[in-house]
Amino acid sequence: MGLRELKKEQTRRLIADTAWRLFADRGFDRVSVAEIAREAQVAEATVFNYFRTKEDLFYSRLEAFGGWLADAVRARPAGEPALAAFRRALQAEGGLLAQAEAGDPDALERLRTVNRLVAESPALLAREQQALSSNAEALAALLAAETGAPAGDIRPQVAANALTGLHRALIDYVRTRVLAGDDPAGLAGDVRRVAAQALALLEQGLGEYAVKPPDRPAPPVRA
Repeated sequence: MGLRELKKEQTRRLIADTAWRLFADRGFDRVSVAEIAREAQVAEATVFNYFRTKEDLFYSRLEAFGGWLADAVRARPAGEPALAAFRRALQAEGGLLAQAEAGDPDALERLRTVNRLVAESPALLAREQQALSSNAEALAALLAAETGAPAGDIRPQVAANALTGLHRALIDYVRTRVLAGDDPAGLAGDVRRVAAQALALLEQGLGEYAVKPPDRPAPPVRA
């Protein structure tokens, strides 16, 4: 990466981190793009050069994390399955949950604020699904290129959607627990546990999963 590209990436990260901190502290609707620009010490036009909308700013971290997961899969050593690289990257994620687990009260409050904002906003929920879908498409394209999948082979797409679906499920799990007021220390451990269970399921495949049980006989009718 050249000096110019590095500077642009640093500016983009500064704007995104500033916006996310303000959103978490004060709420999505109470923060303007002008305030983000002022706090980041850049022109308002500069913000729009990097992010088309406030929703793009809000989900910049999620999209960046999706790119990081794809990069981890791309950079895995020869002979390693994509799932192993995905697991390693997913389990290395820190973020607000890890900070809250470590006892940071500001991180805990931001975690609650951010998840409440998303849960209460149809626009943010829709943008979140769009971001996750874009992450899945990028991962599917990578897997298709690596495996030399011919046209019409949907296995890269299925695999990418399964991996991204795990990430989506963990986001929903954390949001539900956070909004219920659960202890962040216990929550972080539970997230690791359910993630390990889900990864084991994906590793084994779904062939034996959710086999429908026999119909139960109806209980006898009492006279």
